[in-house]
Amino acid sequence: MTDCPRPSRPAPADGLRTHSAALRSHARRLRAGAAALEWRGPQGDAFRAEVAALADRCARAADGLALAAAQLDGPAHRRG
Repeated sequence: MTDCPRPSRPAPADGLRTHSAALRSHARRLRAGAAALEWRGPQGDAFRAEVAALADRCARAADGLALAAAQLDGPAHRRG
């Protein structure tokens, strides 16, 4: 066995924040893409509604990951 240092890994809370930011970015891109869509009529509206629902789910998941990261950090970290 060797005494080689292990590569450092981000703390779990940092990983959750990274995933949260990625989901927020996905939500923004989905909303922007739906807004730019030139497809009109009932089918276009239905498609935009589905994309908006998907963006909302991404945003809610991002909120949950951010909350979990804050809980992992603990109260002392939030005060500081």
